[in-house]
Amino acid sequence: MRLLDRYILKNFLVPFVYCFCGFLAIWLVFDLRDNANDFIDAHLSPVRVMQFYLTQLPQIALLCLPVGLLLALLYCLSRMSRSNEIISMLTAGRSVVRVLLPLICVGVLATAAGMGLSYKLAPHADEVKRNFLKDIAKGKAKGSGIEEQLFRNRSDHRTWYVQSMRGNDLHGVHIIQQDENGNISTKWYARWAAFDPQTKIWDLARGKTVHFDAQGNITGEDLWLNGDLAIRNWSETPWRILSSNLDAQNLSVPELKDYVEFNGDFPPPMLAPYRTYLQYRWAVPVECLVAILIAAPLGIVFSRRGVLTGVAGSIFAFAGMLFLEKFFLALGKGYRVPAEIAAWTPDVLFAIVGFFFLYLRSTNREMPSISFKRLFKQPKRA
Repeated sequence: MRLLDRYILKNFLVPFVYCFCGFLAIWLVFDLRDNANDFIDAHLSPVRVMQFYLTQLPQIALLCLPVGLLLALLYCLSRMSRSNEIISMLTAGRSVVRVLLPLICVGVLATAAGMGLSYKLAPHADEVKRNFLKDIAKGKAKGSGIEEQLFRNRSDHRTWYVQSMRGNDLHGVHIIQQDENGNISTKWYARWAAFDPQTKIWDLARGKTVHFDAQGNITGEDLWLNGDLAIRNWSETPWRILSSNLDAQNLSVPELKDYVEFNGDFPPPMLAPYRTYLQYRWAVPVECLVAILIAAPLGIVFSRRGVLTGVAGSIFAFAGMLFLEKFFLALGKGYRVPAEIAAWTPDVLFAIVGFFFLYLRSTNREMPSISFKRLFKQPKRA
């Protein structure tokens, strides 16, 4: 790494660390203000509270990364522009792209870090927080499980009703098997059921099996009140049963893939939110690189007036990207546009804008500007 790169990175990383940590501190203060009374009433130890906030950190870090990069980059480049350091680098034979190269590399690394957070840790933060606050409101230290779960396996024509779920253990299980014509062929009733992930075997305990003919008449019963019934080759797993009622925005990338694969027989409008969020998990971290591409050319200015214009333009452009992100996300969840378009359109659109600005700045062309005075100026009367 050359001396010039180290100097630019030093000027950038210091304000970035301040911005990133500052946003985290602001979020922590506001969240503690809202939940401190609940923590005190539940008599939670500081270690328990710290563990809770560690589960929330990936999601908040993912939100703070692009904003921190944007503000730190604007501060770094505008300060170097005011002190004529950028001009000195350009007159020494360095191109604009070469000057910005270490900052672009930081954007790529931040995007990779964001993808790591978005892959599994960040999506679970809201669900963990909701369950945690619900549990401490009930005076419980740990989750009480899931109650009243209904799952329909359309591909295998089975319907599950579960009274309660705790991990891989299901209590109060009622399973209905139908044929291709929708006629009930078999029913299983069990006090509890357990799933072995290694052998893929379901163990049903203390219940009975009821057999039906095509007309719905009972043809026989098998009681196993004092023993277990082992069933192999069923495609259901406890997570698949649980995921039927889970919100797409709280699922990680592996969970979204499993949901779309196992429930591929669902109608497309029902799968649209899950397919959209599957693409969205990869698209959100790219905002870090897009923020660099937008702010870098606008942050290099050669006058004080240009500094204010570049900062304002970058912030407005980034705000516009966030607005389009939520807009297209809603369209994708509502099955109005394909999932790929819903997730990637804002990033691709503003990345093109950023490359265009970078091209103008590297070729020493005038940046496009909008004069609000001209827009709102009253026409002269004849």
